[in-house]
Amino acid sequence: MDSEIAREDPEERRMTVTYQVGGGGHLDIDFWIADPNGHAMGKHIKQSTGTISVTAEMDGRHEYCFSNQMSAIADKIVSFNVHGVIYVGEGEDEVVAPIEREIRLLANGLTAVKDEQEYIVVRERTHRNTAESTNSRVKWWSILQSVVLFAVVAWQIYYLKSFFEVKRVI
Repeated sequence: MDSEIAREDPEERRMTVTYQVGGGGHLDIDFWIADPNGHAMGKHIKQSTGTISVTAEMDGRHEYCFSNQMSAIADKIVSFNVHGVIYVGEGEDEVVAPIEREIRLLANGLTAVKDEQEYIVVRERTHRNTAESTNSRVKWWSILQSVVLFAVVAWQIYYLKSFFEVKRVI
């Protein structure tokens, strides 16, 4: 993946993108969000995980881009979530009931837990693949050592046998 661009029309003013790199290379990637005019609203450089929350100043199609230009040789596996929470009538001058404020906090916390669980799943998959690769390498190294050991044993037996043979000259 060299660069991938996705577009989103935020239904609400607030948009949050959470991402994590699950595999490939050094697990880092460039990420940014741009408004409809192409101005960057948020940017991460060489990060393996991140969350960017932006408030849309204008209506229109916003872009979020993942770029792997610094390491175009290795493909990356990226998981991401785009979400926003709609709170009708939420303003600074509005009085919010304590129960509604708590519900909003719980909803934000639940979203954070969901994102963290998805990140843990991706990391577990990466670690499992690393462990399986290491296990395979150890297995093949052990087989190679066994073959070399048997070859050395066979050579030593042959050499010692020929050393103790009586050579008669007639």
